[in-house]
Amino acid sequence: IHTMDELRLTGNCMKGSRPVLSFDDSFEKFAHLKLLKALFIDIFGTPRGHPKSKPFVDRVMGFYYADKKIWVRNYQIVEEQASNALEAHKLKKESGKADATSLVEIGPRFVLNPIRIFRGSFGGQTLYKNDFYVSPNEIRAQEKKEKGNTYKARKLSQVKRKNRQREMVLPDNPLDSVFR
Repeated sequence: IHTMDELRLTGNCMKGSRPVLSFDDSFEKFAHLKLLKALFIDIFGTPRGHPKSKPFVDRVMGFYYADKKIWVRNYQIVEEQASNALEAHKLKKESGKADATSLVEIGPRFVLNPIRIFRGSFGGQTLYKNDFYVSPNEIRAQEKKEKGNTYKARKLSQVKRKNRQREMVLPDNPLDSVFR
């Protein structure tokens, strides 16, 4: 188990910056993921020419589909520029370019587990249903049932033990009266 404190997400992005939305290839394969991709573009994308949007892009939001869940990660675009000619020469020698670009995770990171997609806002025809989803109520009910089964097994073993003790009657020993 790893906590968020161990991750040390060191990146940082500007307030109000627009993200570049990056989607996994599976968002083109499945119909329900195509719908969710359009939804994510509407939610996380910034409309062109919006008055409060900034004229630069300094972060990437990645959407990945694995284990029947959608994993969302947020990265900062870090462009390392050489401060002098010697560093520029080293960067050009290592990467072939004078500027090196990398991604640093800044968070938040989260996982979405799609359960159902409806045609309407909160109801209507079901467009997608996740057959692999198990609700927490079902998990709790199963745990309670297992606890109930252990209780039944314990009570049954107590009854068996009492019956065995009743059946194990020793015959009368004729020598018991001699040594009293």
